[in-house]
Parts: sequence; structure tokens; C-alpha cells
Amino acid sequence: LGELTAGIAHEIQNPLNFINNFSEINVELIAEMKEAIEKGYYNDVDAIATDVKDNEEKISHHGKRADAIVKGMLQHSRTGSGQRELTDINKLADEYVRLAYHGFRAKDKSFNAKFEIDFDPAVGKLNVIPQDIGKVILNLINNAFYAVDEKKKTASDGYEATVIVSTRKEKAKIEVKVKDNGNGIPQKVLEKIFQPFFTTKPAGQGTGLGLSLAYDIVKA
Repeated sequence: LGELTAGIAHEIQNPLNFINNFSEINVELIAEMKEAIEKGYYNDVDAIATDVKDNEEKISHHGKRADAIVKGMLQHSRTGSGQRELTDINKLADEYVRLAYHGFRAKDKSFNAKFEIDFDPAVGKLNVIPQDIGKVILNLINNAFYAVDEKKKTASDGYEATVIVSTRKEKAKIEVKVKDNGNGIPQKVLEKIFQPFFTTKPAGQGTGLGLSLAYDIVKA
């Protein structure tokens, strides 16, 4: 709990520091702007207004970042509150791979990756909480798309970004597998990937709560 609390404090403190700093700067800039208006220095007013607008955009960006962290934490606490129902696992996985793909395309029009599905028809239906299992699959697929997109930035022209989602029935168990041909996870961080707030993504791009949430759901 101590580690988690420290993680939460650190994660939320970062965007809050930005919000507070830029807010204070804007208060000073608006005072300068009033002074410039009184003196009739309208060129200065225009320049100050541009700075204020830029700072407002930064405040909005970091506010949304703090919001995303809080939402991620709330999802953790809500895990397992839904109802179990007979769910077609192949259909669920198919829906979420398409949802993830179009989500990436909506954020970045240049995003392009091939995705393949390899579903075992024998999988059938399972008695699960579909929203929770959906979140697990979505987090895995999102990570896979992110990994291939990152590799594409440095790979040679022959590289084809590919994500494969497969299901298998193994006796009394169902296996859902998400595979990608991205850079992979460095061996030295493998043991940390399920820790809350641990992420290999650059600052501002990931909360580090996706795999931690997925782990909690699967365990439950």
C-alpha cells in the first residue's frame, strides 16, 4: 500500500505541478497585459495573449493527464463489480482488436499495422464478466499496436508491423494470445510489468496501469 500510495502521489503530483506553475504564470501575464493595455502597447498585448493561450493549452493537457490517472485507478477499484454472463470469447476478442485498431487510427491518421486473427471455433462461450475480460484483451492489444508502431519509427523499409490475436481451447482451459513483432520487453523489466504505475512509455504517454489492471482482473 505504501508503494502504491507513493506511486499515486508521484503520478498525480507531476501534472499538478505543471497546472499550478502555468496558472501562476498566467496570473502574472494577465497583470502585465492590463498594464500594456493602459499604456496602449498593443503589440505587447498581442504577444502576452499568445503566451497565455499557450499556457492554457498546457494546463488543459496536464489536467487531462491527471484525469486519466484517476480514471485508471478507479477502474482498479471497480474490478469484478460486473455480472458474469455466457460470452462468446472469439467475438469479444474480434470486437476489441478492431476497437483498438480504430482507436489508434483516430489518434494518428498515419498509424498503419496489419492485424491477423486466428480463432479456434471450439472455444465457444465462457461464463465471465465481458467488460472485464474485454479490458484485459484491449490492454494487451493496445500495447501490441504501440510496440509495432514504435519499432516502425526505426525499422528498415521491409518491416511490416503485425499483431496476431489467437484463441485456443486446451482441455478445460481457454487461451487468448496477443503476439506482435515489435521490439519486445527488455528482460530486465519483465518482472516489473504488472506493477501499478510501471511503464516503459515516455512521460505523458502511459499511466502504467493497463497491465496492472489486466493482472487484477485475471487473478479475480
